[in-house]
Amino acid sequence: MRRSVDEHLEVVLGRVRPLPPFEQPLMEALGLVLCEDVVSPVSLPGFDNSAMDGYAVQAADLAGAAQDNPIRLPVVGEIAAGRSEPIVVTRGTCVRIMTGAPMPRGADSIVPVEWTDGGAASVRITQQPPLGASVRRAGEDLKAGDKVMDAGTVLGPRQIAVLAAVGRARVTVRPRPRVVVVSTGAELREPGTRLHEGQIYDSNSYTLAAAAREAGAVVYRVGIVDDDPKKIMDALSDQLVRADLVITSGGVSKGVYDVVKEVLSKLGTIDFPEVAMQPGKPQGFGVMGEDEVPIFTLPGNPVSAYVSFEVFVRPALRKLMGAMPYRRTPVQGIVLDGFASPAGKRQFVRAAATSGDQGWMASTVGGHGSHLLGGLSRSNALIVVPEDVTAVRAGDQAELWLLDEETG
Repeated sequence: MRRSVDEHLEVVLGRVRPLPPFEQPLMEALGLVLCEDVVSPVSLPGFDNSAMDGYAVQAADLAGAAQDNPIRLPVVGEIAAGRSEPIVVTRGTCVRIMTGAPMPRGADSIVPVEWTDGGAASVRITQQPPLGASVRRAGEDLKAGDKVMDAGTVLGPRQIAVLAAVGRARVTVRPRPRVVVVSTGAELREPGTRLHEGQIYDSNSYTLAAAAREAGAVVYRVGIVDDDPKKIMDALSDQLVRADLVITSGGVSKGVYDVVKEVLSKLGTIDFPEVAMQPGKPQGFGVMGEDEVPIFTLPGNPVSAYVSFEVFVRPALRKLMGAMPYRRTPVQGIVLDGFASPAGKRQFVRAAATSGDQGWMASTVGGHGSHLLGGLSRSNALIVVPEDVTAVRAGDQAELWLLDEETG
């Protein structure tokens, strides 16, 4: 079975369903997608209050005040933030007031403390404030009953601020997907252990777990499973109970020991197409278990696994979370060095991209081999070369995926 990149992604997104929403405490909702319209039950501010430390006055009392003609007023009280004192500013008096404190009855303006001598019993004032100066009016930001946020909003720090300000302790959101990551291969060993002849450290499960966490998932890294059919099936079956999505790497090509493909093909719910892309041609995708948990079986070569995550798994995670857009939003950039590209395959080339006066520019890093992790670590973008392009020359325009972008 052979598919284009777009055909395989269409199959993936067609099988993945957004997770059902539920209420979360406000801080747990950071980075998640809101699933309700939020209407404010209160006005912001909820009362007239002072925008700065100073004195609450009747502005008319200070007509003509200047450095060479100061006006002195008696201070009849003091109001701090969080307190509401039964103090009235009558003509010819003032009240000392702190930022955020409610305006006393009778006052219409605030004199900043910088325009005064800071007096406690009486105060010397050298400027007349405009009427209403430095007064935050009740409801000038939001009024009770205003819609403050639409369903579909991704909750960042600024959105959390508004929700807290209107008194919401919990909100309805789509949860973080629970992702299980498994590496397969008898040659793999955990970092920090001793290697013997023919063995390598497992980087894939760390790469994929980190990428899934960066995409917003809760990740369970299972680690290494030997190339044993029963162990692989047992491990996957055990993990389904806590998984919204499963990722494996390795064992999906055409070799004798590619047992992931051998074992999972028997289920009849997982396909193993060859996708017309480089790197990442051998792919597997389907569902497992009664809950039809999506499973991605990615290639074992490290760069192939990472690129496959970007092209297929990341969009699936964003759909589970209800986050749009599912795919990265490409930008156009100038390629600074030329290279060949295979006919009939969409190539994803590791690159270092920078933005300047002429827009985005990208240089390839490392080689094209799907095992070359050094170049991947120095890259921050992928150059996407269409299937019908066989050569990219220095100075050509190309599509770039910016890998360090938070969304899109």
